[in-house]
Formats: sequence, C-alpha cells, structure tokens
Amino acid sequence: MKNTHKSRILLVENIHPIAKEFLENDGFQVDLLSYAPSEDELIKLLPQYCAIGIRSKTEITAKVLEQTQNLVTIGCFCIGTNQVNLLEARQKGVAVFNAPHSNTRSVAELVIAEMISLSRQLGDRNTKAHLGEWVKSAVGSREVRGKILGIVGYGHIGSQVSVLAESMGLKVIFYDTKKMLPLGNARSISSLDELLGLADFVTLHVPEIPETKNMITERELSLMKKGSYLINASRGTVVVIEDLAASIKSEHIAGCAVDVFPVEPASNKEKFVSPLQGLPNVILTPHIGGSTEEAQKAIGIEVSESFHRYLKIGSSSGAVNFPNVDLPLKKGTSRILNVHKNEPGVLGEINTIISKAGANIEGQFLSTDDEIGYLVMDVHSAQAENLAHDIEKLHRSIKTRVVF
Repeated sequence: MKNTHKSRILLVENIHPIAKEFLENDGFQVDLLSYAPSEDELIKLLPQYCAIGIRSKTEITAKVLEQTQNLVTIGCFCIGTNQVNLLEARQKGVAVFNAPHSNTRSVAELVIAEMISLSRQLGDRNTKAHLGEWVKSAVGSREVRGKILGIVGYGHIGSQVSVLAESMGLKVIFYDTKKMLPLGNARSISSLDELLGLADFVTLHVPEIPETKNMITERELSLMKKGSYLINASRGTVVVIEDLAASIKSEHIAGCAVDVFPVEPASNKEKFVSPLQGLPNVILTPHIGGSTEEAQKAIGIEVSESFHRYLKIGSSSGAVNFPNVDLPLKKGTSRILNVHKNEPGVLGEINTIISKAGANIEGQFLSTDDEIGYLVMDVHSAQAENLAHDIEKLHRSIKTRVVF
C-alpha cells in the first residue's frame, strides 16, 4: 500500500482545530466527526483512512483493527491509550501515538485549585451564597501552607504538582512503584500505606492498569488521616466511589475532588449520576483536567506532528506500542517501511529481494520488540515500488509502504 500526500485522516470527538489546520497544510485530507463513533461505525468508516485521531471515548477494539486493513496509525489526542487495543494494533502494524506532556500543566493547576478549594470549603460556600445563605465562619477552613501533600504517581503530572505545591509552602511526599528523582525537597515514601497515613492531602496520578484498578478502597481510605482530603484526576477505575462516598458521610474524609469516574456519560447530553452527588465538600468535575484551550491546542500540535513524522518519513519515535525508529532523511532516495513478525531470517529475506533486484541500500535501520520488527530502508527511487511490492508478499510481512 502506498501512502501519498492525498491520504485521508479522520479526527473525531472535537479535537482542537489546530490539528486539522496542521494536517491539511501538510497535504492530508482531513474529515471531522464531533462525537465518538461506535464500533460498527468505525468498521464502516476506517477503510477510507490511513489514520484516525481520537480522544478518550472512542474505542479502537480488536474487531475494528481486524477489519481495517488500510489503517497505518492511530493518534490519541490525550494522555491515555487504554481506549485502544495496543496489542492488536501492534500485531496489525498500526503505530499508536499519544500526547504525554501537553496537558501536564493544566491538570497540575486544577489539582492545586481543588486542594485550596477543599481546604476552604469553597464549593459549598459558593453554592450556599448563590442560594442566598450567608455562611461566614472559619470553622473547618484552613490554609494549605505547612500541610503535607501526598502524591501517588510521580510522573509528568505528579512531579509538576509537586513543584507547584512546594512553592506554596506545602511539604511534599510521594509514592511511585518506580525509582523517581525527587524534585525540590519532595521526599519518596516506601509504601502507599505509609503515605496515606502521613498526608493531609492525597492526589492520585497513576495510569489505568490492572495494578491500579480499585487501588483506593474502604481499607486505604481508613488509613488516611481523619480530616484529610482525596483528589483523583487520574483514572476513574482507581477509586471505589461507593467507598469514598461512605468515608465522606462518616466524616473520616473531610472532602474530595473527583474529575474521573468509573462510568462517564458518552456525551454532554447524557445524564451524569454518582454516589458522591449532594455530599458536603465534594467537588465533581466532568473529566476536564486537561481541558484548557492551551492544553488542547498543544495536544493537537503534538499528535499531528507525530502523524507527520510517521506518515511522511516513517519515524515511529514516541509510539507507545511500536519499536522506536528515527532514521535521518537521505536525498535522492525513496523510503520503504516494513512491519513484520519478529522471527529469525526476515531481514535476510528482505535483503535477498534487494540484492536480486540489483538495488542499492542507501540507509537501513531495524528495531524490534518481542513480537514485531520495524524496518526503515532507503533505496533508489526508481526501484522502490517494485521492491515494496515484493517485500509485502513475504509471508511474515505485516504492512509495507513507500513514503517518498
């Protein structure tokens, strides 16, 4: 399959307009959908496209990938990629990209704002003022300065929260399953249980993986200090919401801010229901941690640039499910890209084809993981299409294309 500048890209879920502008300026035809297509709709639509850009609600399942032979790449215009079957995508030779950095600041700022709001009971007092109730009291209202913030997950967002919090006078502790470099005066804690017992505020910044599902239950909440606060802007499956609601009702936890939920409405028109609704000092937001104009624009640019590099020059740098390859351009050549099963002898078979054709390899780079190999190869332009056709016919080839 040859991928040209006329290749079509589908962007769904109201991705920032900068992405469409960037990709059209890059020579692609871009179509838009404002919603998350269903599995059946994706199966009908995707044969027309070489790439799709999604956000958090569009699910690219194994069934979709099985029936979508022309798809080359998927862009998750967000941090998470759990909405894509990454294993199936890799086996089909489809590279998946995301934007792990672009909304970091937006999420971190929301966490800081929620921490202060909880400590001052701003949500409840704002609501009561709107209802005409005047609640002027210092009871239960505290400064955050000098308090202990416990960060669970010290990656891009967690560490950014750490820096902001410390600048406001909080003491920062963190727990991560990996060895992480503390920033400023932050201190690593050896276990989640220990962190929960020390912190006045606990904020969660972990991925959605089997190990983090139901990570915070009645047990963990009971370990937290009485009168402490919980903030979750990571993934909805991390906290058992019913247990959190019970802890709020018993007044063990003094308040919480939740931006992500185990089940979320599919659109703004669908009703939202949660056991946390109506409880005191509870801030509920509709998954808006990264929903700032600045973040969405930065995400639009970041993933669009990944599309450009992969579709136009074959660079898989930053792909979450693919060997990372980034070979410099060489003038006067055409570039063949090949994804194949990672089995002994494949590169030899490909080089035999090149040799028999009397072609010259001007540049070649192969990277593998446990299942696939990704080969980037530069040859003389006149021979590229025929060589790619012969390479594609190898029984262990998954996907082959010429990019220029």
